[in-house]
Amino acid sequence: MTDRLLKMHGSGNDFLLGIGTWCQRLSLDPALVARLCHRRLGIGADGTLAIRTIGTHRLEVVYRNGDGGRAALCANGLRCAARAAVELLGLPSRLELVTDVGKVAAHVDGALVSVELAPPSVVPTARRLTVGDLTWEGWFTVVGVPHLLVTIPAGLAALDLAALAPPLRRHPELGPDGANVSFVEATAADRLSIRSWERGVEGETLSCGTGVVAAALVHLAGGDVHRVNCRVASGDHLVVEALGQPPSCATRLTGPAVMVGEILPTPELLGD
Repeated sequence: MTDRLLKMHGSGNDFLLGIGTWCQRLSLDPALVARLCHRRLGIGADGTLAIRTIGTHRLEVVYRNGDGGRAALCANGLRCAARAAVELLGLPSRLELVTDVGKVAAHVDGALVSVELAPPSVVPTARRLTVGDLTWEGWFTVVGVPHLLVTIPAGLAALDLAALAPPLRRHPELGPDGANVSFVEATAADRLSIRSWERGVEGETLSCGTGVVAAALVHLAGGDVHRVNCRVASGDHLVVEALGQPPSCATRLTGPAVMVGEILPTPELLGD
């Protein structure tokens, strides 16, 4: 199963996954990643996953966003990488993923994949950000990558994220690299609906795994519930379980990882 380029998605968050020589190309060539991920001029994806085995139960995963930039963590990407490792590379259903933020345990049960993430490196803190005439109440945290979480009482589906999210994503109070932005609506004590705008993609994605985890940790803080069902823009549901006391604990994220197909790019697209 060497030298393969695959398309996968985790709850609508889509990726190109490279094995063999494709692992090396996606790891080292950000310009190629940007060409492949372009929605109009390339194959189209939110990012790429370069995977290689490093032992009988361990997988190294390098993730790049669709603009070619390397990101420390992508939880939906890890779930896709874990399924590919089990089904294509022969790793066991319980395996360890080696990422830029450390080791992540994963469990593959067919198309349903779980990953266990470390506690946030920045505990969620309340933030009040002003953009023009609007002031937003939210939370800032880092679950592998920075996240701004904006809770709203209702009307999530009607929000114009293309207008609202970019100024928040690049808000100067969030630092020079900005943050992913997720708008969160609580529909029950154990249910959330979430829409996310991701940096590096610079658009709304159908799901953001680390954003879902961040939102769940904020929602569960101080309550008796330790498990929340999160509906994302694709219509899929991701389950987050708190493995300790929220919001500063480890979590388990579970949801579908789907094989779409194998890709054979043309030399023209590759620049060969």
